[in-house]
Amino acid sequence: MSENDDQPLGLFQKFLSNNRIFKNREVLRHSYRPQILPHRRPQIDAIASILAPAIKDETPSNILIYGKTGTGKTACVRYVGSELEKVGAGVGTGCRVVHLNCEVIDTQYRVLAQIAKSLEDLDATPSDRARAHIPMTGWPTDQVYTELKNQLEATGGVLVIVLDEIDKLVKKSGDETLYNLTRINADLQGAKVSIIGISNDLRFTDFLDPRVLSSLSEEEIVFPPYNAPQLCDILAQRAEMAFVEGSLEEGVIPLCAAFAAQEHGDARRALDLLRVSGELADRENAEQAKEKHVRMALDKIETDSMIECISTLPTQSKVVLYSMLLLEEMDKKIFTSGEVTRVYREVSRIVNIDPLTHRRITDLISELNMLGVINTRVVSKGRYGRTKEMWFDSNTKKIQEVLAKDPRLSEERLAQVDLNRLKASFR
Repeated sequence: MSENDDQPLGLFQKFLSNNRIFKNREVLRHSYRPQILPHRRPQIDAIASILAPAIKDETPSNILIYGKTGTGKTACVRYVGSELEKVGAGVGTGCRVVHLNCEVIDTQYRVLAQIAKSLEDLDATPSDRARAHIPMTGWPTDQVYTELKNQLEATGGVLVIVLDEIDKLVKKSGDETLYNLTRINADLQGAKVSIIGISNDLRFTDFLDPRVLSSLSEEEIVFPPYNAPQLCDILAQRAEMAFVEGSLEEGVIPLCAAFAAQEHGDARRALDLLRVSGELADRENAEQAKEKHVRMALDKIETDSMIECISTLPTQSKVVLYSMLLLEEMDKKIFTSGEVTRVYREVSRIVNIDPLTHRRITDLISELNMLGVINTRVVSKGRYGRTKEMWFDSNTKKIQEVLAKDPRLSEERLAQVDLNRLKASFR
């Protein structure tokens, strides 16, 4: 233990005492809610115009909002929702907004129970009748639905239910939840409900019953990706609050914006790049975050997301990926789906899993390509037809380290793979 550890900040003294970069890094987090949302006034006005009837105690239309990740959908809905509650309270209209993340709350029971729980939290005024507390599990769904209706009637007013990542709910549990919620107004007399669905997936409506779709998508709003100049404005706004004056080199914000604009105009990506650039400069005890820190941040973020992606793959996908690593180890920098299948069959035998068909292996290869783990292209072989070629762009050492953490793909187990015999089979 060093003598510095006796100081109040102990081990962290050297990391916190000479902070020349950050003033408040929290404003660069995804959870931060800015009061001003640059370049989203048309979308904010569109949402506000649809929800405005709630101020007069009328039922607003349901809304479906589409857009890629990091285009400001959730931030705009939260902003308009908070304004709606504020104005409603000012004029004496009961306007409430409940925001649910359907990536977590992904079944009909959980959705209904969470809405009811939110009503309990929002409603501080006691009503004449005792209301049952809905447990998060255990009741029949129709009983939960009935109790939710009773709570809505008891509190009155207009409730706006925001279903963020609504596509996750539909894919996990079907459209019965939406069917019930879009028809709940027919069972209510003293209360009104409006639904806002937010999705990154334009195709999720393919899973919906036409009746549900027509009720849910009374209004549709599309959020376009940000371009590089718009991302510059967003980053400049946050940087003013986040960084010590003079701690950012002039080219840092434009470079972060340019990289993020290439990734479908994702503001979250841009903010992550700016924050991590600052953190890397801070750890070096540098006086400024520079363009070199942005490039280092880009590599770090891509590596971190790749590791998370690979570690959560199903076993069969990991075995296919490992087969590709073996091919690269055999000095095959570009390999075909047929070659992957031959190596895969050998690896699947050693790890004792049922081998997949060539067609299913090709499907898994396409998924790995979609996730950005590998690159693929289809090439013509003339009269022999077409084949898929693939290769790695990223550092395969990291991929190997992640795969080795899976007990089935441990180094000891895969030492049984005879690389020389496999090499000979390709000659």
